[in-house]
Order: sequence, then structure tokens, then C-alpha cells
Amino acid sequence: MSAIDAGAAPQPRSARLRRWAVPLALLALAVAGAVLLPRALYVVLALDILLYGLFAVSVDLLLGFGGLLSFGHAAFWGSAGYVAGLAAKELRLAFPLAALAGTLAAMAIAVPIGYLSIRRRGIYFAMVTLAFAQMLFYIANEWRDVTGGENGLQGIPRLGFDGRSVGRSADFYTAALPLIFIGYLAAWRIVHSPFGHVLVAIRDNEARAQALGYPTARYKLIAFVLSAGLAGLAGSLFAIGHGFASLENLHWSKSGEVVLMSVLGGIGTLWGSVLGAALVLLLRDWLSGITDASGAVTGAVVVALVLGFRRGIWATAGDQLRRLGRRSG
Repeated sequence: MSAIDAGAAPQPRSARLRRWAVPLALLALAVAGAVLLPRALYVVLALDILLYGLFAVSVDLLLGFGGLLSFGHAAFWGSAGYVAGLAAKELRLAFPLAALAGTLAAMAIAVPIGYLSIRRRGIYFAMVTLAFAQMLFYIANEWRDVTGGENGLQGIPRLGFDGRSVGRSADFYTAALPLIFIGYLAAWRIVHSPFGHVLVAIRDNEARAQALGYPTARYKLIAFVLSAGLAGLAGSLFAIGHGFASLENLHWSKSGEVVLMSVLGGIGTLWGSVLGAALVLLLRDWLSGITDASGAVTGAVVVALVLGFRRGIWATAGDQLRRLGRRSG
């Protein structure tokens, strides 16, 4: 039997079960951790960690697996928040439908932005995405009748399908958790699909991928739109959860912040982005009660972590665990 035939042979059931054992165990731990997180932290911070984590995962999907550094992802996070807020406030939609509207709006906005941006590479791609994000920031600031301008969109309700308000933060956290997990599972599925493998091949050697017949521009555009959709879902739930959509969420500094979270956790690790988001938010929350210069201290700590963990915390920790496993074996 040839190597190709052997590779194509179906795996025994026991082998398939072993292959899925670790992912299922990690999924169970993730679900348990998310459910128990509000008991360790206050609910608003727990929700922010999960949503910023999903936002950072969307950036890592594009950067770590597609090799595309975007400094304009705040455009999708912020614009989705406005659309979801308007859908909930003006149309009185239930928050899952409002979040869906924000997600679709972010993906629709990403189509022309991505189509034009992927024509450039490297730092030029990053600068083009930044320029488009600043354009949306300017539009939101000037369109005061709709967005509220500098005052933001206030009084966004959190409505259930029965039309009643999900008033308590703990109740909203529980109700929003399935949508957040759908976002994380979608990111995992994209990365582990044939599409994700081709995306990595394009990142590593685009010319070779083109020679193999893959339409690389189309793959990058689809990845850009999917990444924007994940950022839009997170931004929609963030605006609804806080009852407020502001210009701050469209500012370029928000894009830089989430890129930092992704780099801190580990580029190309996906779940490292969640760890990076959690560390940044927890550090900021802890320092805000100690010093007025929490931003400076947070920056210094993050710089030290990036220098100490060159490949990110998640990847470095994984390397150390594997080394310990080889030594013990």
C-alpha cells in the first residue's frame, strides 16, 4: 500500500476518539471557566474579558493565520456597536437579533475595505486599514443625529425575545454566553478547516499558493470579512451589555490595543489572544484602584512580558510544558 493510500485509510474508532479527547476536554474546561468567571470577578469585567478576547481572536485570525496586520479593526468593533445599539433602541429588537444586525453590518463594511486593502502588503496594508477606520470615526462623529456624536449612543436596552428587559448584568451575561461561544467556535472551525490551512499557506508563501492554483486575493478577502464578523459580534454585545456605544470604540487606539492583546498572548495561537485580553483588562482594573497612572504602569508591564515571552505567553508556556513532558518521559 502506498503512503497516499495509507494516509487515506479511515482511522479506527478508538484513534478518532483519542484525537477528539483533548479538544473536548479543553472545550469543557472553557465552558466551565466562562460560567464560573463571574464568581471570581464582578460580572461586567467578566463579560469584557470574553468580548475583548473574541475581538483579539478576530485580529489573530487575520494576523496570525493570514499574515495581515490590521490597524483598523476598531472600525468593525465600533460600527457594529452602533448598528446593534440602534437596532435595539429604535427597532426594539431582542439583543441576539440586534447583535446579528451589528455582525452583518460589520461584514458588509469589511467587503469594500478588505477589497481595497488586500491590494497592499505589510505596513501598507496596515496603514490603509487605519485610514478607513479613521474615515468611519469621522463619519460617526459628524453624524450626530444618528450616533450622538461625542456624547455617543446612550440608553441602549437589553431586550429578550419576549420584549422584556434583561436588566441584571448577571442575567445578560448568562444570556449572551451562547452567542459568545458561537463566535469562539466559529473562529476555531475557520482555523481548522481546509480554508484555514490554505490561509496559512498563503501567509507562509503566497507565490507558491498562487502557483498551486489558489485565488489568494479571494481567500484573503474572505478571511478579512470573517474576521470583521467576529469583531462585529463582540462589539455588538459590548455595546448592548454596557448600554452605550461611543466614539472611543471606533478610535485607532482601540485597534492598537487589541493588536497588543493578540501579540501578548501569542500570534497564531488563537486562544492566546483571550489570555492576552484577560491580562490587560485585569491589570488595568487592578491598577485603576491604586494609581492614576495605571496606563503607564500597564504599558511597562506589557513591555516586560513581551520581551520575556518572545512568542507570546501561550506559545512560550506550551513550549515549556512540552519540554517538561519530554524530560519526565
